[in-house]
Amino acid sequence: MEAEEAKGVVEALNELIEDAAVPKNVKITLQAIMDSLKSTNGPKDDNSMAVSKALNELDEIASDTNLQSYTRTQIWNVISVLEKFQ
Repeated sequence: MEAEEAKGVVEALNELIEDAAVPKNVKITLQAIMDSLKSTNGPKDDNSMAVSKALNELDEIASDTNLQSYTRTQIWNVISVLEKFQ
């Protein structure tokens, strides 16, 4: 991933984790996604796999009916940035 865009994704995920309106189970998943994306600095294949996994998990989160609409929108924004890296 590009360093600046990756930093933006991590910041966006961190904002969601710190948001009091986000359910705890979603925060746990977002933290795992963020940790996975931070730890992939190796070959491109590792990054691609981490991004694909993150996209799948974010898509599942976005379909959660318990999310606020603005939280869902923020997740979709993160998804759109991550799709550039596939």
